Amino acid sequence: MYLTHLECPRCGREHDAASPANLCGCGSPLLARYDLAAVARVVTPERFPLRPADLWRYRELLPVADPRHVTTLGEGWTPLLRAPAYGAEIGIPDLIVKDEGLTPTGSFKARGAAVGVSRARELGVARIAMPTNGNAGAAWATYAARAGIGATIVMPVAAPGICRRECVAAGADLRLVDGLISDAGRLVAGLVADSGGAVFDAGTLREPYRLEGKKTMGYEIVEQLGWQAPDVIIYPTGGGVGLIGIHKAVHELRELGWIEDRLPRLVAVQSTGCAPIVRAFAAGEERARPWADARTVAFGITVPAPLGDELVLTALRESAGTAIAVDDAELLADLREFAAREGLLLCPEGAACLTAARHLRAGGWIRAGERVVVLNTGAGLKYPETVDVADLPVLPA
Repeated sequence: MYLTHLECPRCGREHDAASPANLCGCGSPLLARYDLAAVARVVTPERFPLRPADLWRYRELLPVADPRHVTTLGEGWTPLLRAPAYGAEIGIPDLIVKDEGLTPTGSFKARGAAVGVSRARELGVARIAMPTNGNAGAAWATYAARAGIGATIVMPVAAPGICRRECVAAGADLRLVDGLISDAGRLVAGLVADSGGAVFDAGTLREPYRLEGKKTMGYEIVEQLGWQAPDVIIYPTGGGVGLIGIHKAVHELRELGWIEDRLPRLVAVQSTGCAPIVRAFAAGEERARPWADARTVAFGITVPAPLGDELVLTALRESAGTAIAVDDAELLADLREFAAREGLLLCPEGAACLTAARHLRAGGWIRAGERVVVLNTGAGLKYPETVDVADLPVLPA
């Protein structure tokens, strides 16, 4: 294993990676650091096609030392699907969708759960607890079951019902709260505090290894494009772990010498009903203020106070990226239009990225001829209510 330590991006303090860790003393999430020079000496890009088509192909850049602790359901290596018909319609002929709906548990959350649970297992964690908007809880419950680790999952009662069922099926201790993910987070904090160290807080960015699983989306995009970075990557942003992870991935790839200096511009997409990152980015602020009365049909990005706000804003500014909020009615219209033209039913969060791409191209921020990758973070089938069939006539038999 080439993991060397954990580092606080806010105060610079280094932390030992040999024991379970949550936040730095200053309150910031921690980032995993590797001996990249040593990695470059033992592996080259030419080696990866010889490896299994899952995220563990990048094992030298992941934090699990003993392969016996790897907990996997075959996650990763999701396809890049070109979308020429819809792309031509909105002025982006080179529009590509990375379809994370094909991962185990039906969302990109399986990546973070696979690596986070594997590392927790290696470090001797017996039970995890976490707040969730749905998909992350389903993924962590599933991987915890596979690893033999207990899981307490707390989610808003309004979260997608399929996620609730996934948690119950996986044997998790599921608790529902009449509120938002921030309310679920307070409940988890109390559970962890009262456990006397028996329960480990695996909430978004409260442990450093979920991010390491999510960053493999960045590795895959670059490898699948022939070790070339696209011009723009558009990502639906709630907690923002995937965007932070992709930013981390491309910087690691550049330090390894596997890609050139040109890095993709990153776009954070939020809803007009919950846009703390967009508001902070537009105001030039370093932190995002909590969003009042948060609500959107894209439930996965309903995060009124993201813990990783500083890291998201840094990723956007360092990549010359931007942040944009889109309306629910527009994203639902784009979801249906894309499905009719390309045959792929996106999740509402993925559809929000299409709406963002359309607006950014119309405004000139995305330039003619640029290659744009949109993240579809979950299977559209998990959100049947996004396509209304109530008015279809029923013919007599």
